[in-house]
Amino acid sequence: MTDRTTDAAAAHTPEAMRAAMADYVRAVHQAYLSQSAGQPPGVRGRLALLDGHVTVAAAGVRNLHVVATTERLAPPTGEEVAVDDELGPLRWTLRFFDPVVLPALGVIDESAGPASAQVRRVLGIATHLYHLIVQPGGQLTTHHAGPAGAGLAAEHVAAARDFEAIRAHARGAEALVDEMEGAAQAGLVRAQALLAAAIAPRDEGVEALARAGAPDPTDLRRALLAAVRGERVRA
Repeated sequence: MTDRTTDAAAAHTPEAMRAAMADYVRAVHQAYLSQSAGQPPGVRGRLALLDGHVTVAAAGVRNLHVVATTERLAPPTGEEVAVDDELGPLRWTLRFFDPVVLPALGVIDESAGPASAQVRRVLGIATHLYHLIVQPGGQLTTHHAGPAGAGLAAEHVAAARDFEAIRAHARGAEALVDEMEGAAQAGLVRAQALLAAAIAPRDEGVEALARAGAPDPTDLRRALLAAVRGERVRA
């Protein structure tokens, strides 16, 4: 009984939790690479997660938040921990944040659900490539990481293909489509809405989504694709 108690306690040490998070992130990225491997070079070339170095911030509140960004964070100080890793073309630095390292995390209330935007504000991250929510304990495993990474890759590939099609049909507005794709990769929803409205200014469906406070990026992208294909443009 003593040995089991000791093992259980060791599994919840900060070191063990950081190791589990590092394994989780690596498994997410491995699944992402596997899912995207069969795509054409042009599609893979537009997957922002594969374009150089990213920082992955693991922030502990009530939930564990895993946020990938291309933004530069200040170098670790004090008790902060950073771990570098890579898989093929994907290189990242995993940074760990909790209320001890970043006290502002300790005042975030997640009793009603994950406070993703507030966590990013506390971290000072304005744009992100992905933001995963992990329940402490059971979900912090490579078993759960695989589907998360595969799903993330599927979303990014679908977006890349949609923007490729939008660009092909929106002759004369290619620069705006490029900007919208960049905004999508950065997680800038309102910027995507404004650009979509500029690309298809006479489409009622795009206009309605653009006026929404926080339109779903996938719905917005698909509405724009339908509009530039001439499937429902209103004069």
